[in-house]
Amino acid sequence: MKTLHSFALAALSVAVLSACDKASEQKTQSTMNSTQSVTEQTQVNAPVAKKVPHKMTIHEDTRIDNYYWMRDDERKDPAVIAHLNAENTYTDAMLKHTETLQATLFEELKGRIQKDDDSVPTKSGEYYYSSQTRGDNEYPTYVRSTDATGSDQTVILDVNKLAEGHDYYSATGLSVSPNGNLLAYGEDTVSRRIYTILVKDLTTGELLKDKLEGTSGDIVWANDNKTFYYIKKDLQTLLGYQVYRHTLGSAQSEDELVYEEANTSYYTGLGKSKDKQEIYIWHGSTSASGVSVIDANNIKAQAKRLIEREENLEYDISKHGDWYYIVTNLNAVNFQLMKVHKDKAHDKTNWQTVIAPREDIKLEGIDLFANHLVYKEREMGQSRLTVRNLTSGDEQTLSFNDSSYMVHAYGNNELDNPSLRVYYASMTTPGTSYDIDLDSAEKTLLKQLKVVGDFNADNYASERLFITARDGVKVPVSLVYRKDKFKQDGTNPLLQYAYGSYGATMDPSFSSSRLSLLDRGFVFAIAHIRGSQMLGRPWYEDGKLLNKKNTFNDFVDVTKGLVKQQYGDENQMFAMGGSAGGLLMGAVANQAPELYQGMVAAVPFVDVVTTMLDASLPLTTNEYGEWGNPNDKVYYDYMLSYSPYDQVSKQAYPNMLVTTGLHDSQVQYFEPAKWVAKLREYKTDNNKLLFKIDMEAGHGGASGRFKSLQDTALNYAFLLDLAGIEK
Repeated sequence: MKTLHSFALAALSVAVLSACDKASEQKTQSTMNSTQSVTEQTQVNAPVAKKVPHKMTIHEDTRIDNYYWMRDDERKDPAVIAHLNAENTYTDAMLKHTETLQATLFEELKGRIQKDDDSVPTKSGEYYYSSQTRGDNEYPTYVRSTDATGSDQTVILDVNKLAEGHDYYSATGLSVSPNGNLLAYGEDTVSRRIYTILVKDLTTGELLKDKLEGTSGDIVWANDNKTFYYIKKDLQTLLGYQVYRHTLGSAQSEDELVYEEANTSYYTGLGKSKDKQEIYIWHGSTSASGVSVIDANNIKAQAKRLIEREENLEYDISKHGDWYYIVTNLNAVNFQLMKVHKDKAHDKTNWQTVIAPREDIKLEGIDLFANHLVYKEREMGQSRLTVRNLTSGDEQTLSFNDSSYMVHAYGNNELDNPSLRVYYASMTTPGTSYDIDLDSAEKTLLKQLKVVGDFNADNYASERLFITARDGVKVPVSLVYRKDKFKQDGTNPLLQYAYGSYGATMDPSFSSSRLSLLDRGFVFAIAHIRGSQMLGRPWYEDGKLLNKKNTFNDFVDVTKGLVKQQYGDENQMFAMGGSAGGLLMGAVANQAPELYQGMVAAVPFVDVVTTMLDASLPLTTNEYGEWGNPNDKVYYDYMLSYSPYDQVSKQAYPNMLVTTGLHDSQVQYFEPAKWVAKLREYKTDNNKLLFKIDMEAGHGGASGRFKSLQDTALNYAFLLDLAGIEK
């Protein structure tokens, strides 16, 4: 089931989920004393970055960036590398007293994961595909069989073997040819999300000579079993903008360019219809989308636009026989479902309404089967799935036990499936896979994530509440806590998470790692602030462009509301966000630093104005629809007024842990590096300001299922230490 902003979410996603009154002088003094004690103990001084004024002038306004020198696109400058290493050394020293706690947390997190685990097989063509992890292996092994029981299971790709000798490894885009004999996949050993496509012969186990460099890793096969399509990236902007057709056995230089995206505000993606007859090139900007169609049976076919693209028109198609079902915002703020015969699709006047638009209900996506339509919608922040019989028109809305949850369809690759595969979770219910009979709606439990150890869901409780923001808007909040540790008397430490950009909705879901906080008395809250689509498309529109400050205000007001309702201790409120959520952390730290004892800002997008003025940086031009184009003065002025880096001022800031990856392709490492340097220059407190750089990783952090837990253990140890929890 596609989402209409999948391209934007891919650009700045987040890897990371799974996101009051002035703090007292006593809290501040306590923190100062603690920090001074640790500093004296470690005798390590915070790195002080040199200042090299760099003048930037636009709209008759001049900014001086003293830390612009930290940008090194090659990531080889000795001065830059030395500074980053010094930051790591300082962070390690300042957190040395937490090493035992970090080790304890890591073993806890790792100990909850079932070492030998298998995913639920999904059918595609003649085979059932799944992945398995074994023992202490960091990566999955992909397997297939001819039946759902796995009686004749064979390995098609062992990522552990491929990752040997690499500090970082990622395999993506696994795509099997229609006849099942060949596997194409992309690999990245740097974490810049630039993939090399390789092709494996599944009958012999050998790699073919084909090797395609500089790609996005997306692969779609034509139906002749020897031709496939892929996306090539601009190596400067990292934008995937060219679609090529490759014939096995030929050199990459001979590949045919079938589409080139001229508009740099659009992302490019690839897909294939469920009946395997059409290949799609998806076009998506922040505020518009579209599709070009290629005949999968004709290796000479050219891409044809379904309709000409229009600003602010979004649509997504699913093929059913000779008809297209279209999820679109055409005359529908919260989207509607339409259909049209494929021969008449080019004219929107031929599109017929199937599910009419509703003011308070957002249509989020569909899945089609031979005789059924499944559609996902969201009302008052809660998503739901409804199954419609295409012959009778009868409908059944699927029901689940929790009052607040996340649910989505996945792995429904075949039109003739008799059942719908769904993934379900809540903040207290581990991830669960069901097959749901399309006629009877009867559920068959396939698997529930096993949490190793003494986990008992009955020990935890989740709530959903609304907190009124300063402009009167009610902001949804999902929270979870351990029952025997929670008193709602204002004594619990509370971690508040949010994202709030690109329309990304962070549904309440389960995290086994989070239990380490809950079991130590923390309350965890997700603030569903404006900028997401939790309350429909208007909720997103009210948190982007010239409304962006609503996102930050909502977060601050939720914090105040949670303190007022005594969900958290006003002296032990913590905040966390990553990527665009890291921008949120920076803006909130500037606006209301007194509310938070500590913050974790992961891969934070904090130098908004400078980045959005530089079209050579990855993802800049694609993001104009989200943030605005600062070459236009009205957006420049507004952006400048909240840009975390530009708005750093001489004031006290919370304790902060900032993380990044040297090879981050989404938010460049130098944004948080400059931000930390400027914070050190300006802040008037003695609170901790720590900067941790993974010198091998990118936007998603470390690769591997266990290695990445070390990052989580570090974040949690930082928070627990500030909360005075030592074990």
